[in-house]
Amino acid sequence: MQGFFGVDKPDISDYTVYYTNNTVWGGDLNVVISNSSLSPIYEQIKEQVKAQILSGELKEDEMLPSLRQLARDLKISVLTTTRAYNELEQGGFITSRQGKGFFVMPSGSNLIREQLIRDVESNLNNAIQAAGRLSMTDDEIVKPAAASSGGRK
Repeated sequence: MQGFFGVDKPDISDYTVYYTNNTVWGGDLNVVISNSSLSPIYEQIKEQVKAQILSGELKEDEMLPSLRQLARDLKISVLTTTRAYNELEQGGFITSRQGKGFFVMPSGSNLIREQLIRDVESNLNNAIQAAGRLSMTDDEIVKPAAASSGGRK
Protein backbone atom coordinates (compact mmCIF):
# COMPACT_ATOMS: atom_id res chain seq x y z
CA MET A 1 0.00 0.00 0.00
CA GLN A 2 1.35 3.44 -0.91
CA GLY A 3 1.40 5.95 1.90
CA PHE A 4 2.11 9.67 1.88
CA PHE A 5 5.03 10.65 -0.40
CA GLY A 6 4.86 7.27 -2.14
CA VAL A 7 6.41 5.40 0.79
CA ASP A 8 5.25 1.81 1.20
CA LYS A 9 3.43 1.12 4.42
CA PRO A 10 2.04 -2.19 5.62
CA ASP A 11 -1.59 -2.99 5.00
CA ILE A 12 -2.89 -3.30 8.55
CA SER A 13 -6.32 -4.40 7.36
CA ASP A 14 -4.93 -7.94 6.86
CA TYR A 15 -3.86 -9.72 10.00
CA THR A 16 -3.67 -13.20 11.40
CA VAL A 17 -3.74 -14.10 15.07
CA TYR A 18 -2.17 -17.35 16.28
CA TYR A 19 -3.48 -18.58 19.61
CA THR A 20 -2.38 -21.47 21.77
CA ASN A 21 -3.79 -22.04 25.23
CA ASN A 22 -2.97 -24.92 27.53
CA THR A 23 -6.25 -26.43 28.63
CA VAL A 24 -6.84 -27.52 32.19
CA TRP A 25 -6.02 -31.15 31.35
CA GLY A 26 -2.76 -30.35 29.55
CA GLY A 27 -4.03 -30.26 25.98
CA ASP A 28 -3.62 -27.33 23.66
CA LEU A 29 -6.36 -25.32 22.00
CA ASN A 30 -4.88 -23.84 18.84
CA VAL A 31 -6.81 -21.18 16.96
CA VAL A 32 -5.65 -19.15 13.99
CA ILE A 33 -7.93 -16.30 12.96
CA SER A 34 -7.53 -14.13 9.92
CA ASN A 35 -9.56 -11.09 9.02
CA SER A 36 -8.71 -11.64 5.36
CA SER A 37 -10.58 -14.96 5.41
CA LEU A 38 -13.97 -15.13 3.73
CA SER A 39 -15.31 -16.92 6.83
CA PRO A 40 -16.50 -14.85 9.80
CA ILE A 41 -14.23 -15.04 12.86
CA TYR A 42 -16.77 -17.01 14.93
CA GLU A 43 -16.92 -19.59 12.11
CA GLN A 44 -13.12 -19.83 11.98
CA ILE A 45 -13.02 -20.50 15.73
CA LYS A 46 -15.89 -22.99 15.56
CA GLU A 47 -14.40 -25.01 12.69
CA GLN A 48 -10.94 -25.18 14.24
CA VAL A 49 -12.22 -26.28 17.66
CA LYS A 50 -14.49 -28.83 15.97
CA ALA A 51 -11.57 -30.21 13.95
CA GLN A 52 -9.43 -30.52 17.09
CA ILE A 53 -12.23 -32.39 18.87
CA LEU A 54 -12.78 -34.79 15.96
CA SER A 55 -9.05 -35.45 15.59
CA GLY A 56 -8.70 -36.19 19.30
CA GLU A 57 -6.36 -33.26 19.96
CA LEU A 58 -8.93 -32.02 22.46
CA LYS A 59 -9.94 -34.88 24.73
CA GLU A 60 -13.40 -35.58 26.11
CA ASP A 61 -14.28 -33.62 29.25
CA GLU A 62 -11.36 -31.25 28.58
CA MET A 63 -12.14 -27.73 29.78
CA LEU A 64 -11.95 -25.00 27.14
CA PRO A 65 -10.84 -21.42 27.83
CA SER A 66 -13.61 -19.19 29.15
CA LEU A 67 -15.49 -16.98 26.72
CA ARG A 68 -13.86 -13.87 28.14
CA GLN A 69 -10.36 -15.36 28.22
CA LEU A 70 -10.55 -16.52 24.61
CA ALA A 71 -11.94 -13.14 23.52
CA ARG A 72 -9.22 -11.28 25.43
CA ASP A 73 -6.43 -13.48 24.05
CA LEU A 74 -7.69 -13.21 20.47
CA LYS A 75 -8.48 -9.49 20.89
CA ILE A 76 -12.03 -9.96 19.67
CA SER A 77 -15.50 -9.36 21.08
CA VAL A 78 -16.95 -11.70 23.70
CA LEU A 79 -20.03 -11.87 21.45
CA THR A 80 -17.88 -13.53 18.78
CA THR A 81 -16.55 -16.22 21.13
CA THR A 82 -20.05 -16.68 22.57
CA ARG A 83 -21.47 -17.35 19.11
CA ALA A 84 -18.70 -19.84 18.29
CA TYR A 85 -19.17 -21.73 21.57
CA ASN A 86 -22.98 -21.65 21.29
CA GLU A 87 -22.84 -23.17 17.81
CA LEU A 88 -20.38 -25.82 18.99
CA GLU A 89 -22.74 -26.62 21.86
CA GLN A 90 -25.75 -26.80 19.53
CA GLY A 91 -23.73 -29.11 17.29
CA GLY A 92 -23.05 -31.44 20.21
CA PHE A 93 -19.29 -30.89 20.32
CA ILE A 94 -19.06 -29.07 23.65
CA THR A 95 -21.25 -28.63 26.70
CA SER A 96 -21.50 -25.87 29.25
CA ARG A 97 -21.58 -26.65 32.93
CA GLN A 98 -23.18 -23.99 35.09
CA GLY A 99 -20.51 -22.07 36.98
CA LYS A 100 -17.67 -24.19 35.60
CA GLY A 101 -17.31 -23.39 31.90
CA PHE A 102 -17.28 -25.22 28.59
CA PHE A 103 -16.09 -28.80 28.17
CA VAL A 104 -15.54 -31.15 25.24
CA MET A 105 -18.35 -33.68 24.93
CA PRO A 106 -17.51 -37.36 25.41
CA SER A 107 -16.52 -39.08 22.15
CA GLY A 108 -19.51 -41.40 22.60
CA SER A 109 -21.78 -38.43 21.95
CA ASN A 110 -24.17 -39.29 19.10
CA LEU A 111 -23.45 -36.06 17.21
CA ILE A 112 -19.68 -36.53 17.39
CA ARG A 113 -20.08 -40.16 16.33
CA GLU A 114 -22.25 -39.13 13.36
CA GLN A 115 -19.65 -36.56 12.28
CA LEU A 116 -16.86 -39.12 12.52
CA ILE A 117 -18.92 -41.60 10.46
CA ARG A 118 -19.45 -38.91 7.80
CA ASP A 119 -15.68 -38.31 7.77
CA VAL A 120 -15.01 -42.05 7.33
CA GLU A 121 -17.57 -42.28 4.51
CA SER A 122 -16.06 -39.28 2.77
CA ASN A 123 -12.55 -40.71 3.04
CA LEU A 124 -13.75 -44.09 1.78
CA ASN A 125 -15.46 -42.45 -1.19
CA ASN A 126 -12.25 -40.57 -2.02
CA ALA A 127 -10.24 -43.81 -1.75
CA ILE A 128 -12.69 -45.70 -3.98
CA GLN A 129 -12.57 -42.94 -6.60
CA ALA A 130 -8.75 -42.98 -6.55
CA ALA A 131 -8.78 -46.79 -6.81
CA GLY A 132 -11.12 -46.51 -9.80
CA ARG A 133 -8.70 -44.17 -11.54
CA LEU A 134 -6.00 -46.81 -10.96
CA SER A 135 -8.31 -49.64 -12.15
CA MET A 136 -7.74 -51.52 -8.88
CA THR A 137 -9.70 -54.71 -8.26
CA ASP A 138 -12.00 -55.09 -5.24
CA ASP A 139 -9.43 -57.35 -3.58
CA GLU A 140 -6.69 -54.75 -4.09
CA ILE A 141 -8.92 -52.16 -2.42
CA VAL A 142 -10.10 -54.31 0.49
CA LYS A 143 -6.73 -55.90 1.39
CA PRO A 144 -5.03 -52.67 2.66
CA ALA A 145 -8.19 -51.66 4.53
CA ALA A 146 -8.37 -55.03 6.28
CA ALA A 147 -4.66 -54.92 7.13
CA SER A 148 -4.85 -51.41 8.59
CA SER A 149 -7.93 -52.21 10.68
CA GLY A 150 -5.88 -54.59 12.81
CA GLY A 151 -8.55 -57.28 12.69
CA ARG A 152 -11.36 -55.09 14.10
CA LYS A 153 -14.83 -56.30 13.32
